[in-house]
Amino acid sequence: MTAGKTKTNHPKVASKRPSYLYILLTNTGTAFSRLIQCFTNAPYNHASIALDPELNELYSFGRKTARNPLNAGFVQEDIYYGTYSYYQNTSCIVLRLKVTRQEKEAVAAAIEQFGHERERYSYNLIGLIGVLLNRDLDIPDAYFCSQFVAEVLRRGGLSLWNSPEAGELPPALVTPQHFHHHPRMEKVYEGKLTDYPELDRHKLNVSYAKRYQSRTAALKVN
Repeated sequence: MTAGKTKTNHPKVASKRPSYLYILLTNTGTAFSRLIQCFTNAPYNHASIALDPELNELYSFGRKTARNPLNAGFVQEDIYYGTYSYYQNTSCIVLRLKVTRQEKEAVAAAIEQFGHERERYSYNLIGLIGVLLNRDLDIPDAYFCSQFVAEVLRRGGLSLWNSPEAGELPPALVTPQHFHHHPRMEKVYEGKLTDYPELDRHKLNVSYAKRYQSRTAALKVN
């Protein structure tokens, strides 16, 4: 090395930084959520997976429109302007899963594949009965929320329920509670979803204002 010069390029440092996936478990308090909670007796009954801590890239199987839980399938969820904006008292827990860069890329590719084929898939209501019976009913091309999250993790090489510590479960029997109590999951936040510190406060305020304006306009019409 030439005297007086220091080597500053470290191209391998960034690649060694840990990668994370984020699991969001929520309870909106809707009638449908309360119905599921009657059977599960769990604090959270919906699971989503995010590729970023800000939850901008958030995916699940759930309702496509806020007012109709039966119109459901693969969705990219929007905290600010999607279904969650109708339920501002939603409680949640955000979990972090440490993965390799390759695993994260594989999970992202699996999610992208679901997105490309979204019309092929339906919401697995019958599968929820299978959970109650502890039986994998193997319904083709149908998923419920936690089953979807477990499936994309599996396709990314992360079979979290295939170990002595976590037990052995197919994705069709994985519930939000299994994520909540998995030994590899690190809790980063629990509380009201709108208070999650990584959210964009400006976007939240704008979404509140638009929702208020639309409700006011509807009242004037009626």
